[in-house]
Amino acid sequence: MFESCRAHLAAQGTVRRPPNPGPVTDVPDTLTLRRHRDLIGRERRPMTRWIVLSALGLLCLLGLLNLFGQRPTTSTTTANGARLEVYSPSHLRGGLYYESRFTIHAQRDIKDANLVLGSGWLEGITVNTIEPSPLGEASRDGDLALDLGHVPASSTYVLYVQAQVNPTNIGHRETDVDLYDGDERLVHIDRTMTVFP
Repeated sequence: MFESCRAHLAAQGTVRRPPNPGPVTDVPDTLTLRRHRDLIGRERRPMTRWIVLSALGLLCLLGLLNLFGQRPTTSTTTANGARLEVYSPSHLRGGLYYESRFTIHAQRDIKDANLVLGSGWLEGITVNTIEPSPLGEASRDGDLALDLGHVPASSTYVLYVQAQVNPTNIGHRETDVDLYDGDERLVHIDRTMTVFP
C-alpha cells in the first residue's frame, strides 16, 4: 500500500528527496579543537589539578570527621544536689536543623527550676520549638531563662529545643547553661558553639 502511494506521488512529481547532508557544523565560538578535543596544553600543569582535587578531597574528609558539624556532644556537671546534662552539637553549619536536649536529674527537691541559656544559643539561631513548653520565659541579664517549675527529688526532667542556624550566621560564641532553683545557681556548664558557612 505504501509503495503504491509512493509510486503515485512520484508520478505526480510531489516526492522530494532529502537534501544531501553537507559538512559537519562548525565548532562553537568558545571552543578550540586543539584545547578541548585534542587536550593539547593540559599536560603542562598537572600539579595544579592534583592540588585542587586533593584540597577538595580533604575538605570532604574533614566533613566526614565531623569538623563542620552536627554530631552532638554531651556535657555533664553535678553540683548542689542536681546533675545537668546538655546534649547538643558544638559545631554547626549555616541552614542546618538540629536538636538540643537538656536533662535535669534532681537529687534533691528543686522547687523553682530555671534553666538559663546563654545568649549564644539564640544569636543567629531560629528556635522552632521547645518541648515540653516551659511555664514561662524571661531574660536574665541578656540570657534566656526558662521557668520549668517544680522538679521533685529523685526525678528527671528532659527539655528538647529544636532550632535552625540562620544561613548568614558565622562565628564562635559562648553557649553556657545554668540551672537555678529560684535565685540560687545550682549547676553551671561552659560550652561553646562554632558555626561554619
